Amino acid sequence: MKKKERTHSRIDRGSVQTDEDRNAGVRITRRTFLHRSVLAGAAFGAVSQGAFPLINLLEVAHGAETGFSFSWISDTHLYPKTLNTRFVEKAERAVNDVKAMKPAADFLIFGGDLAQLGDPVELQLGEEILKTLAIKKYYIPGEHDWYLDMGEDWVKRFGKPNWTFDHKGVRFIGLDTISRGPDYWTAKKMTPAERMGHMATLDGSVAGAWAGLGKDQLQWLSETLSNWPKDKPVILFSHNPLYEYYPPWNFWVRDWREVQEILRPYVKATNIHGHTHQVLYNEVGTMRCIGMLATSWPWPYAPQGVPALTVPMVRADPGDHFDGVGWAKLTTTPAGKVDNQYMMWRKDIFSQSQVDSGTSDNVNQILSPRFADRP
Repeated sequence: MKKKERTHSRIDRGSVQTDEDRNAGVRITRRTFLHRSVLAGAAFGAVSQGAFPLINLLEVAHGAETGFSFSWISDTHLYPKTLNTRFVEKAERAVNDVKAMKPAADFLIFGGDLAQLGDPVELQLGEEILKTLAIKKYYIPGEHDWYLDMGEDWVKRFGKPNWTFDHKGVRFIGLDTISRGPDYWTAKKMTPAERMGHMATLDGSVAGAWAGLGKDQLQWLSETLSNWPKDKPVILFSHNPLYEYYPPWNFWVRDWREVQEILRPYVKATNIHGHTHQVLYNEVGTMRCIGMLATSWPWPYAPQGVPALTVPMVRADPGDHFDGVGWAKLTTTPAGKVDNQYMMWRKDIFSQSQVDSGTSDNVNQILSPRFADRP
């Protein structure tokens, strides 16, 4: 399958625009945040509004029957309050921000990793925080929610990890990308806590290539889409991205090619995912893929599988645990567009950081093709 690289070129290697040249077109590096609007009539840019900088107004789908908004929160990584209140404070702030939306969101999607170590205390805490939202809520799990008890507590609280519903001309599909990790723990006689500890690490060499849909869910996805017109919008929610971004961190699903074969006929498909804790955008075939912010912490961009780090990523302020994280508001319009707005908690949005060794040039970078492009 041909992978579109034009989006990477537009986002990763672009120059930062100013107000003076905003009408000359826009190219924005995804490692760059802008404080003022640099956008005039394009589909990708940034504005500042009220207390929030709204990063990346982005067209993600077409054809909704009427305009509506929904919200996304993910990757809260809650510990018990006795251990860590910082992540709790940020989850509560995101929920309060969603409550303040005018008009109210039609529903909320929670995109996984509610807990840090799958502890029932952590899941209950997250459930209590999210219950304060009166709007309808849909949940997909992350690996941090699942591998202590293999999802038993999650399913009791939030239901099946994959689901579908139709809303105002859009088919929404929630996918389970995390529960089908190959069983390496039984032979090693791991305790549930040891298994969870292995799955909680970002290093894929520890727990293997656990991210995937599996044959049963691929069949379910195909059946779910079988009665949906090919030219109507489909939005798929997943914890992991539905393409190969960086397998060593499980920033992918291992059966992504099969996923793309199912989605190929649907010309208005969008994947919205968590897990990467990054402002991230890509296109595979006709599908747009959007990575969401976490409320917990920002991950750095992967060292391989992306273009060279020509502009350093703005570093999060270690003295402000609200910096560099946030949630998202997605709005459809009667004109047939959906805008994704990253709601980032940062008082000042800098256009770029000072040059860092290893990112201003290629001297210290070890670059290689994506795994899918290697011979």
